[in-house]
Amino acid sequence: MSETSRERLTQAGLNLIGQALSIFDSDLRLAVSNRQYQLMFDLPDTLTQPGTTFEDTIRFLVTRGEYGEVDDIEAAVRERVETARAFEAHYMERQRANGRTISVEGAPLPEGGWVTVYTDITPVKRQEALLRARSEELSDQLLDHAEALAAANRELAATNMALEETSRQLAITEARTRQVTEMMPAHIARVDRNLIYTFSNRRLSTVMPGSLANAVGHHASEALGPETYRKITPGFRRALAGEASVVEITHDPSGRRIRVALTPDLASKNEVSGVYILSTDVTHEAQARAALAQSAKRELAAQLSSGLAHDFANLLTIILGLQGRLERMEGLPADAQDAIRATLGAARRGGTLLDRIAAISGPRELRPQAVVLDDLFDDLAAMAGPTLHDPVTLDFDNSDLKDPILLDPGPLQDSLLNLILNANHAMRGEGGTIRIEARAVRDTWVEIAVTDQGGGFSEEALEHALDPFFTTKGNEGSGLGLSMVYDQTKLAGGTLRLANTEDGARVTMRLPLKPAARQAEPMMVLLVEDDEDIRASTRDMLRAMDHTVVEAGTIAEAEALLNLPDIALVLSDIQLPGPRSGVDLARKIRNQVPMILMTSLPPGDALRAQAPCPVLQKPFTAAQLAALLAGVPR
Repeated sequence: MSETSRERLTQAGLNLIGQALSIFDSDLRLAVSNRQYQLMFDLPDTLTQPGTTFEDTIRFLVTRGEYGEVDDIEAAVRERVETARAFEAHYMERQRANGRTISVEGAPLPEGGWVTVYTDITPVKRQEALLRARSEELSDQLLDHAEALAAANRELAATNMALEETSRQLAITEARTRQVTEMMPAHIARVDRNLIYTFSNRRLSTVMPGSLANAVGHHASEALGPETYRKITPGFRRALAGEASVVEITHDPSGRRIRVALTPDLASKNEVSGVYILSTDVTHEAQARAALAQSAKRELAAQLSSGLAHDFANLLTIILGLQGRLERMEGLPADAQDAIRATLGAARRGGTLLDRIAAISGPRELRPQAVVLDDLFDDLAAMAGPTLHDPVTLDFDNSDLKDPILLDPGPLQDSLLNLILNANHAMRGEGGTIRIEARAVRDTWVEIAVTDQGGGFSEEALEHALDPFFTTKGNEGSGLGLSMVYDQTKLAGGTLRLANTEDGARVTMRLPLKPAARQAEPMMVLLVEDDEDIRASTRDMLRAMDHTVVEAGTIAEAEALLNLPDIALVLSDIQLPGPRSGVDLARKIRNQVPMILMTSLPPGDALRAQAPCPVLQKPFTAAQLAALLAGVPR
């Protein structure tokens, strides 16, 4: 049905009402009226059209004598217009110039303006007059009371109508407000001064799993849980004192990072009547923030250590050269030979130490791929098993992480191997079991805990074990093992915690839980690589994933092949023969077809930094390539 048809039906319905009706908007312009309104006041058509001003209508009626004799027409018009702008509910009865009596009932609208109903009550008034003239048995006082009661009833009816309309509009507003709050991906609530929830959308248990789904009527400690309530309590106190605050906490039952904004609800005289609460899940933001901060620390460490490491490496090279020359001399006594071998061993150990410093402070990118934890643990057992002391055994437990997840397996395997070797060292005398347990913490974290039976951390180790160069192994350790584990975990956006159990030490790492995307659907890939061996290896990887491959060795060949209609992705090396690079090709076709660049250039290289698309670090595995292809938009 068209808008015009609806308007005609509405007008027809209004014309069926026996009373005159008009609705003026907040600008005092006529919005709608019925036929009886025009007939009752004998109005011309121009004053019944939508948009007619209330002032023009009143001026017409005053001029015609509708309100009796008026000395100053404009003053009378202004008075009635000002009264109308008050938008207050009213009821009145007045006698018109033609002798008839009408009642006027007005009710304001929530959006501004008002609706007015005019009723011709002349017959009622005539009956009242007849009753007064003929009822000798009734006293004048009783009649006056009856008339006053009738007028009061009519005024009360008008007021009730206004209240009903206001209640209806409030109900609509409340429903809309609740709908909006339910759509927000956050918990929105209010508590009173006693911290009892007076309002809460249904997001509390979504943002903080394990909390009450319906918190209204419950105390905050009951709705949130004792531990979460304890963490937020200082914010509640500041808000009840009139100070808005924001607290960020870790929700222990789920491991999520939650940001809670607490705003005082100021009543009259600036008294706080309650607290408004806005709670949002910022776990992914916190993970990214931690990874970024760790990257910044690594960059700073690299800048500070690169010059020292270079000079130290030069010194070690000189020492190794001189000691090697001494070692080759004939006729040296046995004590001198022993001293030379010890010096060479110390110098080589210094070189190993430099490599480990570079691993911590040098630039590195995450290279996530689909990882099956059980397979990673099998590889770990194969590598670590031969190094364990005879009474030490390994035990793996992974009950609920069977599907592939996105992880960078290299650093994770290095970290776990480091923890296993530390545990093995702590248990070399008495033996026992090193237990590696993996579990999912809600849908947020992969938690991997390494527990040993070696006596546990000392108080000093619990405080400083993550600091570079701190060691409890004396001359046997470099003090970089746990520091490296911490660095790699933080770089991935995770956390690392040290603790003691009844039997030994426990190291718990949490990494962001990201399910691996399904393998990309088969597509045609344009492979651009000038090295024939690398091109052949990459081609085999792609074909093993059921992709069709066309190949090019230069940018010119690639541009010619791009005219093929079914090219869905370009996989190109950055460094190619000729003046143009893979980065130039990516810039040229960025809006034409998706592209991935591959390179052996380090992450900090200037050319690599200009890439406008994802970059795959060489060398790469088929799993790393598959993970990147799965994220390519089709």
